[in-house]
Amino acid sequence: MNSEESLDLLSHTLVTWYRNHARDLPWRRTSSPYAILVSETMLQQTRVETVIPYYHRFLDAFPTPKALADADEQHVLKLWEGLGYYRRARNLQRAMQIIRDHHAGSIPEDIEAIRSLPGVGAYTAGAVMSIAFNRPYAAVDGNVLRVMARYLGIVDPVDQTPTKRAIEASVQSAIEHSEPRLFTQALMELGAMICVPRKPQCLVCPVASGCAAFASGQAAELPVKTPKKARRVVTVVALWIERNGELLVEQRAADGLLANMWQLPAIESTAPIAMEQTSEVLRLARARLNQYRTVDGGVDAGLPMSDEWAGEGGTMIHESPTDFVLMTSERHVFTHLEWNVIVVRPVGYHNLPIEDLPPNARMVPVEDLRSLVWPKVYSTILQRLARFETGN
Repeated sequence: MNSEESLDLLSHTLVTWYRNHARDLPWRRTSSPYAILVSETMLQQTRVETVIPYYHRFLDAFPTPKALADADEQHVLKLWEGLGYYRRARNLQRAMQIIRDHHAGSIPEDIEAIRSLPGVGAYTAGAVMSIAFNRPYAAVDGNVLRVMARYLGIVDPVDQTPTKRAIEASVQSAIEHSEPRLFTQALMELGAMICVPRKPQCLVCPVASGCAAFASGQAAELPVKTPKKARRVVTVVALWIERNGELLVEQRAADGLLANMWQLPAIESTAPIAMEQTSEVLRLARARLNQYRTVDGGVDAGLPMSDEWAGEGGTMIHESPTDFVLMTSERHVFTHLEWNVIVVRPVGYHNLPIEDLPPNARMVPVEDLRSLVWPKVYSTILQRLARFETGN
């Protein structure tokens, strides 16, 4: 069987299988390009089961491109809270603002116009064009690269540009011999349910008869990828400063990682530090605290000393002039970065100038913390220490 015959078999067999075995997912019940773009954006690096409730809530709040374009960013981020990768939400809103301002509020049936939107890459543009408009444009993401590398028996690393282009060309050829809307979703479904990363279910695969990796017994070994670089590890020492039922919080900068989201006052270090390394934790905590207190005498900050706020295994670090309680720690992994957050509570110090805080800081009643938009790592910390749910 030559490659063209193999791809023709793939397209027709897959579509037939999909008609009979497709999962009933909410974004498969619509041909709205806006709803499909929302779903595809949410599904980037996020599991289907996680996305479903977010998808419903998001479209209920923002049923049209204009509704999303006009929304307050903090409202958008709050509804996205827990999905992570918040740049997706910001790009999606910016894209809808372009749609509102330059395309009369409707997503155009034009691959170049869609591709030019913020956050929309070749895969997402192809998915919208093929699923929403039934146009023959290939949509190739990591799952499709895996499926096609196995089906075609490609042993070159799939994350290298020449390999990606070869696979994209094959998918493009296959989609032109099928119904684009169904073929794109069928290929996605195969990668999600059968041709999975580990232990592919070859014995029940509908296209196993044409799969080169199955024939050679290499399905579990493919695809090949270039080894990843190690993630950069950052230690974050954060302060839990609470007075009269209010917690000191800060809003992050308007650009960069976790832009405009809220956090505890924190200081970062690229050195790996464990909670047990109390001297280094103290040094960082004191450096951060000194930005908020004055030297002269004043009123005690009123921080509670009870075990309730010490966290599990809370440990007092005795060192003059300020004592600290080690409250908790939490690890969070981003795509290319790992955060190790250590939370400490300073006690017995004076003159926290809460009436003259910097513009990005405020004292917030503990019961109102849930109204702010928190990164997942801080959301987890708040749930643990403040005993309430933040909405994730």
